[in-house]
Amino acid sequence: MPTKIDFIGGDTKRCLMAMALPMIAAMFLNMTYNLVDSLWIGNLLGETAYAALTNSTPIILILTSVAMGATNGISILLSQAIGEKNQKRTESLIATSLVVAIIFSLLVTVALEISLPFILIVLNTPKETYNMAYSYLAIYILGYLPVYLYLYFTAVLRSFGNSMFQAVAMLVSTVLNAILDPILIHFIGFQGAAIATLLSQGICLIFMIVYLKKKKLFSLHITWFDKAYVLPIIQKAVPSVIQQSIPAISTTFLTALVSSYNVTAIAAYGVTGKLEIILFYPAMALNMVLTTIVGQCIGGRRVDRAKDYLKCGLKYGCGLLVMLSILVVAFSRQLSGLFVESSDVADIVSVYFFIISIGYVLNTVTNSFLGVLNGFGKPEKSMLLMIFYYIIVRMPFAYLLSHLGFGLNGIWVAVLISHICAAIASAIVTVRANQ
Repeated sequence: MPTKIDFIGGDTKRCLMAMALPMIAAMFLNMTYNLVDSLWIGNLLGETAYAALTNSTPIILILTSVAMGATNGISILLSQAIGEKNQKRTESLIATSLVVAIIFSLLVTVALEISLPFILIVLNTPKETYNMAYSYLAIYILGYLPVYLYLYFTAVLRSFGNSMFQAVAMLVSTVLNAILDPILIHFIGFQGAAIATLLSQGICLIFMIVYLKKKKLFSLHITWFDKAYVLPIIQKAVPSVIQQSIPAISTTFLTALVSSYNVTAIAAYGVTGKLEIILFYPAMALNMVLTTIVGQCIGGRRVDRAKDYLKCGLKYGCGLLVMLSILVVAFSRQLSGLFVESSDVADIVSVYFFIISIGYVLNTVTNSFLGVLNGFGKPEKSMLLMIFYYIIVRMPFAYLLSHLGFGLNGIWVAVLISHICAAIASAIVTVRANQ
């Protein structure tokens, strides 16, 4: 089971780019995938339907974040085992983590289907969008198992230095969703978008399983399941799940806060969420890539190489985000019009990105440091940092500034403050952890 890239002995820049570029491509394809629903719903069904999608988005974000966090936690252990060149441990970890992944995703699916009405009420879902949001999510949640397993297999491949297939699989899923969305929305309505997502995700998982079976990139036998690895997997996965889920929880809180204004504000916040993906995904990709690379370096006892990858990631990641931030801020009004034809929505979106702007570069800095902490096998430190700047800083400040008369702009300022605090805190913690 050889790795695709020699992270320990190869050129730092080339190895990082070989992993990061396909990951960023996969992230942007995932962005396109998500935008397809938004564009078709906003243009075919109008502002109310788009607001219903916005009310559904926090739950979708939390589900995705839980899956990404858990599977990224698994990649920490796998990367270190691969760096140690311990084949038996690697094979047992894959078999054990797969069983855990299937059981966990099924339990989450059942729990959410039962509690969905209560969750939507807690999120202050307006009466005019409640039924649409419920029908969309009830269908979407049924596809959680294939989504989870897709992210699981991509995490395993990433641990071996293979990030290219994630981009290919995402391309297939995006094309399928783009074809199915307008057809099913036309014949079924709002629920058609959820059915299109469910079908494309299922087909994407099948495509991945066929690929893995054909290429035989690693061996997988359930008989290699080792209960001794269940606890270590949980110990790495839980902090990673919390780490990935906290931004979604924060978004859920802010969505509920914005929902107290009006439908236009909800629609505008939904648009900002879609456009922010352009600015968040490269940082998320760096986080996951550095987790894998640093994990292998630590497994191979090369801390010096881990530090080199961090410097390289910060340099190129921040450079990319400066360019993307300028583009999004400059053309935010025009980009808003792609989703909802409303000057009021465009005004809110424009002010949002103007206020936050530099925060996206700082978010890239934060994610780079968090990826290194994860790779060092310390996801609990990353988790505590996320709790600090999302739960302790962002959410209270957003609530206070909103209710002290600053309105929506107060919420946006709170987001910027949290990005500043996050970059400073993550840098300090990572430097101290590696001393």
